[in-house]
Amino acid sequence: MSAFQTATVLSVRHWTESLFSFTATRDPGFRFQNGQFAMIGLEVDGRPLMRAYSMASANHEEELEFFSIKVADGPLTSRLQKIKEGDRILVGRKATGTLIAGNLISGRRLLLLSTGTGLAPFASLIKDPDIYDTYETIVLAHGCRHVSELAYGEQLIESLHRHEVFGPLVRDRLLYYPTVTREPFRNRGRITDLIASGQMFADIGGPDLDLETDRVMLCGSPAMLAELQAMLQDRGFVEGNHSTPGHFVVEKAFVER
Repeated sequence: MSAFQTATVLSVRHWTESLFSFTATRDPGFRFQNGQFAMIGLEVDGRPLMRAYSMASANHEEELEFFSIKVADGPLTSRLQKIKEGDRILVGRKATGTLIAGNLISGRRLLLLSTGTGLAPFASLIKDPDIYDTYETIVLAHGCRHVSELAYGEQLIESLHRHEVFGPLVRDRLLYYPTVTREPFRNRGRITDLIASGQMFADIGGPDLDLETDRVMLCGSPAMLAELQAMLQDRGFVEGNHSTPGHFVVEKAFVER
């Protein structure tokens, strides 16, 4: 059996000159946990050209969704950004990744900290009803350079607020914290600095970072991951994985930057 299955592109939306999202058909046999990623790509010169992409769709949804950057000279994204409805893509048959609830020990508040398209796995997780049963509060922080780059996340939150099932859960449990670094905005600065200073927690009206109650998932730029990983470890947080749950988990598999 081939390691890849084909999927048909159902829709494509270009959010900015550097960001786009698309949906595709989902094979009934494709299973994943919310927060995981799969290899996706295109056939180029008769061979598969694949990169790791987190599913932005939840595992209970019938379609697959992905959120991607555009890289002009990227081997895959230079081609992928030109897909249109009806095109075919390749999807790996196996999903994996560390950003799953089972890799964390129990806690009361879950911090989902992302930059750029690192938002994608958390788009999947916040549509998981089980996560709202597990945590009293969920904080979704999304850092970008420009306000326009927040559009995908803002629409996601808005649609969840209107959702018949998730609306009450989201309004009661989910705190959305977008921030930008290069333009005026209600939240301004790097996520790392906002956490280190305590500003993010002051803004959301919650307690500062607490080893006893907080659990953390990280997905974003290498610099952000390294800084937050070091910060958490300095405060006694232990990184979790598939064999040993911990206080925080990190996803390092990413498409071209």
